[in-house]
Amino acid sequence: MDSPFISFRQVVKRFGPLTVVDHLDLDITRGEFIALLGPSGSGKTTLLMMLAGFEQPTSGTIEVGGIRVDGLPPHKRNMGVVFQNYALFPHMSVRDNIAFPLKMRNAPKTEIATRVARVLDMVKLSAMAERKPAQLSGGQQQRVALARALVFEPQVVLMDEPLGALDKKLREQMQLDIRDLHRRLGLTIVFVTHDQDEALTMSDRIAVFNHGKIEQIGTPREIYELPRTPFVAEFIGETNLLTCKVDDQAGDAMRLTTDSGLSLSAHAGTERIDGGKVRVSIRPEAIHINDHAAATANRMTARILDAVYFGDHMRLVAAVGEQRLIIKGDRTSEAAEVGRDVSLSFAASDVWVVGSCGQTSASA
Repeated sequence: MDSPFISFRQVVKRFGPLTVVDHLDLDITRGEFIALLGPSGSGKTTLLMMLAGFEQPTSGTIEVGGIRVDGLPPHKRNMGVVFQNYALFPHMSVRDNIAFPLKMRNAPKTEIATRVARVLDMVKLSAMAERKPAQLSGGQQQRVALARALVFEPQVVLMDEPLGALDKKLREQMQLDIRDLHRRLGLTIVFVTHDQDEALTMSDRIAVFNHGKIEQIGTPREIYELPRTPFVAEFIGETNLLTCKVDDQAGDAMRLTTDSGLSLSAHAGTERIDGGKVRVSIRPEAIHINDHAAATANRMTARILDAVYFGDHMRLVAAVGEQRLIIKGDRTSEAAEVGRDVSLSFAASDVWVVGSCGQTSASA
């Protein structure tokens, strides 16, 4: 990893007796798109507000570009902020909304006109420059808020659930648009979301928050395929989280038995195995149905108990004895028929150990 551009060191934030951010360390490189992902109350928005200067840490330090900023007011941090509600001035035109940060900085009129024209073109709103926010769609208002955050060329752009008010199709298009802007402009973006798909789609790295700590940080692929804790495995996507007894272990290879008596070959995906029981994650899409040609370590007969059509796949619930498994199956497969007996198979590497029993989190 490159040298950090933004650094949080042992940052704590308390509201009375409640600790919202708990001795958190985090480094962000220049030009990185990092998503702060977690459930409500996990501390992600509070961390963003401390970086913006709208909240002050109880203790710890925040540095940007090697300069400590936790004592600076928001207007001296050179950061653009985009909120979920956009916070546009209803009486101002699109052009004037975007120009507002430059006017507050007493920029020359010719510079304001040039910069506003440039960002209007960037977000494809040049033809709507004279409209009021009420005359725009939700997606267009979001673009105005983004343009206003970019017009003064901030060193960091902070986004707090900026797409939460949009419908699904528009939200997905805006995800791609923001990612494209990030790549073209080389922006450093810190993006708060509780939407797992949004974080996986847009970011270079994801920091998963839980109870004021970072449970795991890594690339989208690492977070999804190599979760370090049961919380991360369950929060990112869907998974089968099973409790197992360790029967045998040789290096990374393990033999396990679930509480329901199902025998599994597994991969020891964590160093933190302690005691005779572990928890494992098996992603639903890793389980294959009636794939008799596959040379996999885990093969068993199951009965389909439930099938729900999702368009691009079938979500199936299958029973292997007393064990229930969720599967993402082919929408055209005959195996999607409730009551049918099928063969299930999956690799040992897809049975990923996420911790010993009793372990619920990892340190940041």
